[in-house]
Amino acid sequence: MNTRSIARFGLLTAMALMLGYFERFIPIAPGIPGIKLGLANTVLLYAVYLMDAKSAWLLMCAKVLLSGFLFAGLSGMLYSFAGGVLSLAVMLLLHRAKDMGTIGVSAGGAVCHNIGQITVACMVVQSRAVLSYLPVLMISAVITGVLTGVIAKYAIEGLVKAGFGKE
Repeated sequence: MNTRSIARFGLLTAMALMLGYFERFIPIAPGIPGIKLGLANTVLLYAVYLMDAKSAWLLMCAKVLLSGFLFAGLSGMLYSFAGGVLSLAVMLLLHRAKDMGTIGVSAGGAVCHNIGQITVACMVVQSRAVLSYLPVLMISAVITGVLTGVIAKYAIEGLVKAGFGKE
């Protein structure tokens, strides 16, 4: 990793942490736990499109670890990691599909993030009853994933035009 890559990685990690913290103050669906915009996902989408897979995985792990220590605690870190692993794996796969754009990749990642978190919740509470909450999370994931994908699409296009394209 060269100096430019290290600096980019540090900035992206800080941006993901800041966006993750900021979205805690945006009430998307008051009274319905677990529904967030996923603004930090725009940073991971940047990594998926403009960095290599190893850097994207490292960025996701740094975001989960640091945000867990700063904001969520160990249980939050566990849920976030499960969602992050499944989400990023799917986004990297969808990115390779020829007909899949940024918005579709983002929506797929959002849906899989919730699936990963629900899976952990089922294990923690040792009950499949948690799965009844999945339809609510899937609908919200598609909506927020599309919104995040639109933001990421235009942000990535702007960054590429400004010279911050693929390394």
